[in-house]
Amino acid sequence: MVKESQSHPSHCAGEDTQQGGMQIRNSHHSEATKSNLTSRLNRIEGQIRGIKGLIEKDTYCDDVLNQIAAAQSALNSVARLLLEGHMKSCIIERIQAGEDNVVDELLVTMNKLMK
Repeated sequence: MVKESQSHPSHCAGEDTQQGGMQIRNSHHSEATKSNLTSRLNRIEGQIRGIKGLIEKDTYCDDVLNQIAAAQSALNSVARLLLEGHMKSCIIERIQAGEDNVVDELLVTMNKLMK
C-alpha cells in the first residue's frame, strides 16, 4: 500500500464492505477536506432553496436560469475537488496494487461528470 503523502493523504485507506451483494468502497477524507466539502454543499443547498423560492415567486426566467447555472458551477467545483483527491490517492493506490480495472471505473465516472 502507498504511504500517505503529506499534501494528499490517502482517501482509500478504509476496508471494503459488502452491502446487498454489492461491494462498497469506503473513503476517508481529512477533517479539513470534509469541512471544506460540507461547507460548499451547505451553500449549494441554500442556493437550491433560493432557486425554489424564485420559482414560487414567479421570478423572471432568465434570473432563475442564472441562479441554476451558479448552483451547477458550485456542484462542479465540489466534484473537481473530489476527483482530484480520488486520482491522487485512490486511483494511484489501486493501480499500484495491480487493480488496472480502476482506470475503466474512472473513465465511467468522468463520462458521467461530463454529461
